[in-house]
Amino acid sequence: MADKVTTNWKGNMVFESDNPRWDSIMMDASEDFGGTNSGMAPKAMMLSSLAGCSGLDVVSVLNKMRVKIDDFKIVIEGELTDEHPKYYHKVSVDYHFYGKDLKEKKIKNAVDLSVEKYCGVMEMFRHFADIKIQIHYHNS
Repeated sequence: MADKVTTNWKGNMVFESDNPRWDSIMMDASEDFGGTNSGMAPKAMMLSSLAGCSGLDVVSVLNKMRVKIDDFKIVIEGELTDEHPKYYHKVSVDYHFYGKDLKEKKIKNAVDLSVEKYCGVMEMFRHFADIKIQIHYHNS
């Protein structure tokens, strides 16, 4: 299985990239680098990809376990190196689960399966970043 994207320059610092399963995504530089902030920053998009990949795994596993949650979010922070080429060398991934009587053991198992076995984006990040994982339970 392979994915293919085509990315087109739209002028100034804006690029539009198609997506194998959806519409296109706009990327732009910040104003500090001559852009207009009209799209996602490419490096930040990598963090979104990590959250999406792991989030899909976690929800899938929780559904199979018949674990109910009211809400779920993933907050990721990446620290860039000081020297060029700048890349994320430290990444923190915080999973937040909301609900009544959260099944913490099963939720932790779902996160662990994503982090250690299923999420390919997580595995890619491991090749260049130190990753810190935390799970937060918000019982209502």
